[in-house]
Amino acid sequence: MSTTDTGTGPGGTPDPAPAKRHIGVSADGELGEAGSQLSTAPVETVMPGSFGGARTPGATGWIAWTAREVVGWARWFWRQLTSMRIALILLFLLSLGAIPGSLIPQSNQDAAKVQEFKDAHSLLGPLYDRLGLFHVYGSVWFSAIYILLFISLIGCIVPRTWQFVGQLRGRPPGAPKRLSRLPAYATWRTAADPEQVREIALEVLRRKRFRAHIEKDAVAAEKGYLRETGNLLFHIALIVMLVAFAWGQLFKSEGNKLIVEGDGFSNTLLSYDDFKSGNLFSTDDLTPFSFDLKNFTGTYERTGPNKGTPRTYQATVDYSVGAYGKEKKTVVKVNEPLVVGDSKVYLTAHGYAPVVTVRDGKGKVVFHQAVPLLPLDSNVTSQGAVKVMDGYRNARGKSEQLGFSAFFVPTFAGAGKGDMFSQFPALDYPVLALSGFHGSLGVDAGLPQNVYQLETSHMKQFKDAKGEILKSRLRPGETMTLPDGAGSITFDKDIKEWANFQVTQQPGSDWALAGAFAAIFGLAGSLFIQRRRVWVRATTGADGVTVVEMAGLGRSESAKLPEELGDLAALVHEQAPTKSDEDAAPTDADAEPTATAAEGAEKQ
Repeated sequence: MSTTDTGTGPGGTPDPAPAKRHIGVSADGELGEAGSQLSTAPVETVMPGSFGGARTPGATGWIAWTAREVVGWARWFWRQLTSMRIALILLFLLSLGAIPGSLIPQSNQDAAKVQEFKDAHSLLGPLYDRLGLFHVYGSVWFSAIYILLFISLIGCIVPRTWQFVGQLRGRPPGAPKRLSRLPAYATWRTAADPEQVREIALEVLRRKRFRAHIEKDAVAAEKGYLRETGNLLFHIALIVMLVAFAWGQLFKSEGNKLIVEGDGFSNTLLSYDDFKSGNLFSTDDLTPFSFDLKNFTGTYERTGPNKGTPRTYQATVDYSVGAYGKEKKTVVKVNEPLVVGDSKVYLTAHGYAPVVTVRDGKGKVVFHQAVPLLPLDSNVTSQGAVKVMDGYRNARGKSEQLGFSAFFVPTFAGAGKGDMFSQFPALDYPVLALSGFHGSLGVDAGLPQNVYQLETSHMKQFKDAKGEILKSRLRPGETMTLPDGAGSITFDKDIKEWANFQVTQQPGSDWALAGAFAAIFGLAGSLFIQRRRVWVRATTGADGVTVVEMAGLGRSESAKLPEELGDLAALVHEQAPTKSDEDAAPTDADAEPTATAAEGAEKQ
């Protein structure tokens, strides 16, 4: 079996177009259909000077020329928009556009932070507002990029899909006239009949999962269609991801609720502490369910470098679905949310809610409940406010409101050992520091207030007999007495814990995840699978001996193609071996020595 070096032309002269043959076009156009349609990628076209061509005189000629010009330019712009280059540019612009949406406060997420930014930046605030940077995902320019990317991907995929379907329904093209011009080539002479060789080659190629058929004097085979399948799958997956993200942003909802042990929650809009949703979300879309927080369990590392790190961090809840659903018990952990329909309930935070009792000067209880306080550090040093808004009268019988600034540490360092900062997150040595105010809390004006802060502009601070600010550090069970018979406040022994839950409802997230996995598999297929064609020609030579030629053509140059052709040639050669010199003398005195089938496949 002899070999042919495909890097040179006939007679050993340099091949004028070796770079063209790997995409299916030889210098003299010999490959023709055999080298076509190895890919469904559209052919890039350059912009001509004019699409209208020659213009005939008169108004009719001008109208016809203008129509041809408009249609030509429209087709050219459509080809550019649906090209892979433009799709990648739009995808890059979409990624850039998402950056300010992550770094700059967004009005649909936190309007207060947006206003703070505008107040703090008198120059950038109005500029960002005009550019739509405070509502990036709903801005005109972001929507334009998003829609253009949709159009580009769909316009690219639809024609390529139909073209690929046509290729799957068709047959591999017939062999070109000169197989020796292809990048991988092998040949030998055999005593087997040409028909027998073709049947052997057909059986070998089909066994190797090639699509093969006999056409005229050669077997035409093709393999690697999964490359184009992966390419199309990648683009379709991108569309699925974009649709899923858009759907999720439009119909999503996200709310937070702080719940003290023993309290409950119902999934209605009024039950949330804060709530935000997409533009097309409706309250009717909320999943009907409710749950009660039975207890929160938190244990922490006591020693070592991870001291204070949570070991157990979970909330036990009883929940029911619908108005009359059966109550069920479950445990919600940080990475194990409660899933009810399309809603997921995440455990996001934890803190303490000391129970306090406030009495007036006559000993009447006017306030008795657990007061959630917000953690300030990892050891759950907490701060908040106790607000007595109704039912209190001072020593003169006048109706007033009380407010107490509260500072709580679950593990106090001890008297004379520093300020009120917790030493450990567990309830080892709880202490509650209080200072009181009386007057008006400002809640009667109807203006919203932070429940964890006191509005003291219309209040007076309690002072002791020496005229100093009244404040006290209380252990569980201790009481601070207010001056002038104003009453008292007691830090009860019962200390409850609270948990913060985030309830999210984001439709399309499963589709987005599926699209991401499909995109990865599609991209891997398009990168690592090579589409290639193999032809086996068997003809009778001038001396009556069968000449076998095998050649391969891939979409791009690859070392695997000659190796694969060599393996295929070896399998065919086993059943149609080289005719020995004893049976037939060489026709050329300068003929090369016989080689094995695998050695006959060389790369350009």
